[in-house]
Amino acid sequence: MIKIKVAEMLGKHKMSRKDLSDLTGIRQNTIGLLYDEKIKRIEVEWLDRMCKVFNCSLSELIEYVED
Repeated sequence: MIKIKVAEMLGKHKMSRKDLSDLTGIRQNTIGLLYDEKIKRIEVEWLDRMCKVFNCSLSELIEYVED
């Protein structure tokens, strides 16, 4: 399964979901789905924006974990 580490990154950067939404232009509802790891589809552009905001690599934001 794919683990989305948005919640972890928000905590690490002491940032709210609204802050991330404002900085990336991604809707707050979408950020909520990413945060709760309930999203079904992720746009590559979103990943790019979040990596820029968090100043991180893609592997710090998403991870593959065997079931």
